[in-house]
Amino acid sequence: MISSFTAHSANEGTGSTNEFDWNPVMDAIIKVESGGNRMAKNGNQVGAMQITPIVVAECNQILKLRNSAKRYALSDRFSVKKSKEMFVLIQSFHNPQNDVEQAIRAWNGGPHYSARKTQRYYEKVLRHLRDR
Repeated sequence: MISSFTAHSANEGTGSTNEFDWNPVMDAIIKVESGGNRMAKNGNQVGAMQITPIVVAECNQILKLRNSAKRYALSDRFSVKKSKEMFVLIQSFHNPQNDVEQAIRAWNGGPHYSARKTQRYYEKVLRHLRDR
């Protein structure tokens, strides 16, 4: 259905030149999550992608497992660039097959998401993907 979003590009900092291009998906998620407002706040979810402290901790755990010295701070959630880096990092670890539907649903409902509970969110993101 959305296989047209499988363009490949060089993603900065990944060490690979043939990585999945998550930009259309991330841009659609940003529209749904915050309307593009990088300073958006909703409880403990902040930034354009509405990232929680748990996601930051998960990213830092992945980086640690990969023996990287890089770490993210909670304040990085207000940076669109760093938020997108965290999204791509999460996908590379939990979604190595680059399943767009899984990525969208898990961003909303967590790694053990319910398809029923994430259906409306998934449809909203898809509408933004189609309208780009």
